[in-house]
Amino acid sequence: DKPQVDEQEAIAMIRHAIDNGVNYVDTAYGYHDGRSEVILGKALKKGYRDKTKVATKLPVWHAKKYEDFERLLDEQLARLKIDYVDFYLLHALNKGQWDRVKELGVLDFLDEVRDKGKIRYTGFSFHDELPVFKEIVDSYDWDMCQIQLNILDEHYQAGVEGLKYAGARGIPVVIMEPLRGGRLAQSLSQEVIDLWNDYPERRSPVEWAFRWLYNFPEVTTILSGVSTMEQLKDNIKIFENA
Repeated sequence: DKPQVDEQEAIAMIRHAIDNGVNYVDTAYGYHDGRSEVILGKALKKGYRDKTKVATKLPVWHAKKYEDFERLLDEQLARLKIDYVDFYLLHALNKGQWDRVKELGVLDFLDEVRDKGKIRYTGFSFHDELPVFKEIVDSYDWDMCQIQLNILDEHYQAGVEGLKYAGARGIPVVIMEPLRGGRLAQSLSQEVIDLWNDYPERRSPVEWAFRWLYNFPEVTTILSGVSTMEQLKDNIKIFENA
């Protein structure tokens, strides 16, 4: 079962994050059955839209023809109650979906809606193997990309090699799953805990995981799917001291 989202708490957390320097908010068409975009749209009222960059993602699996791309984007803009998306990503690309939407003309679509002012920057999020990542990176003049990376997944999917490949081509990289869905904050072996406790600097497992990532110069932004205000405040504190 999906955890229930308390709308008012979520809005309060988003606004607290923005008030404390978070300037990039990530959502997608399908998150929480579409409620994520709607709630974010409410949170962006009262001047918060002007204080942050909004990233959302095209659900490529819902597009069966070229016209579907803009129809879906327009639906997202209506949900978010904004005139344009700062960062518009092709969501969860793998080899099959990439080949299919490329054939449908998705790259022409990105150029078209950017010219119309509906999006500002183009990108993609990725879930496949490294050769596929390199193929996608080299196929278009992307403004950014988003990959899964954390301290245990150096060689998983795009991995560190993919991070450096994109960075060498001037493509900013956003990191998802920095804590492996929270597991790196909780499900740790005693051996790892003992190693960290032997180190002169005392840091939480969350801080160690973030520190490993933010020391890569190619990493531009690290996403953190916090569930509580307490987690949010802890994350902000870690990055204030980074």
